[in-house]
Amino acid sequence: MRTWGLLPEDVRALLRQQEWDHPRRLRDRLLGVRAFPIRRSLKPPTGAQALQNLPHFHHYIQAWRDWPHADQVIWEAKQYRQLDEQRIPVTLELPSIQSLIESLGPDAVARSRQWEMRLSPIVALDQRLYSVLVCHLSTVEQLSPDDASLMASLLPQLQPGLGQGRYLRALPLHGVDTKFVETYRNLITDLLDVLHAGDITARGGLLPWLDCCENPKGWLWVRPLCAEAQAQLGGMPLLQLPHDVLRTHPMPADQLLVVENIQAGLSLPALPHTIAIFGGGRNTAWMDTDWLNQTRIAYWGDLDTWGLAILGEARGCQPHLTALMMDHETLRQHRQRMVTEPEPFPHEPQHLTALERKLFDDLRNRVHGGSRLEQERLSPDYVHACLHRWIGGQS
Repeated sequence: MRTWGLLPEDVRALLRQQEWDHPRRLRDRLLGVRAFPIRRSLKPPTGAQALQNLPHFHHYIQAWRDWPHADQVIWEAKQYRQLDEQRIPVTLELPSIQSLIESLGPDAVARSRQWEMRLSPIVALDQRLYSVLVCHLSTVEQLSPDDASLMASLLPQLQPGLGQGRYLRALPLHGVDTKFVETYRNLITDLLDVLHAGDITARGGLLPWLDCCENPKGWLWVRPLCAEAQAQLGGMPLLQLPHDVLRTHPMPADQLLVVENIQAGLSLPALPHTIAIFGGGRNTAWMDTDWLNQTRIAYWGDLDTWGLAILGEARGCQPHLTALMMDHETLRQHRQRMVTEPEPFPHEPQHLTALERKLFDDLRNRVHGGSRLEQERLSPDYVHACLHRWIGGQS
């Protein structure tokens, strides 16, 4: 940037950096939070500076004489010893957002017209929506003109209780697809909150206000390990259920085997009166449910610091569970298959027994050379023997 005599292109670059490409400042200008006018010094030269570079001095004066918005340039008369009195441009003053847009040139004008095309059909519903749209300006700019019309059509259709217990994608809408609602959920929430006097926030968000269910999440695999359990699951040999369903629907088996990883769960042998739930990784929150209190439960995870931490979290939900193949004996028999755990669990795990805590410390300190023994690296004969001992009540 020039040390004196800023030209129009210099000032445009400054305005673009400091105002136009600055999301928070632009938002505040559009909302009137940051007041106009915008004033930028043109860095008028001293007499010595002007004499050192007379061509630039004259170019600087002429460039601002040619500025298309003459009323925005503030001029002052300055007396220079060897140049006599000169009328010098000293400040550019922009009184409004429109003047800022015009000063930046065609691309800014085009961008503002795009705003107008997108804002107009929505603001036509209620002038108060303008401030919400400005706060979501980056999202608004992603809307096509057709999307803006869809938004204007959608908002009046959304009313309290419309979902009637359905998922969001099953809303009974006319002329608007429900993926659109999901895509612009945050913007729609804030727009409706204005239209309905804060009722969406008061009810805890868009889904409770609409009476819609949350999309299923935290999926886990369910595998019956005996014919009786499979028959009670409709004959299905393998299912995938979200954790909220597992919390509220007891599994039809006397014994539950929870396994950390998918491949280990798929490798399980047939076991009487047993259902396996696996593939949840650290997702153990579903285990904090009453129906598990009376169920015999075993947990099997990776033999590393993360696996033991997850074991502790599972036991925090169900203190009576039994840990399988997460002990020093398993480690001793498969030590040659250990690898290095990339990043050990960073905290002190809770709900471990004294022996499990000793194993955690040994793994973290690499007492056995490696620090991780994956479930999949255990020999099948060893796994089957341990599982059958548990089934027989010996674990």
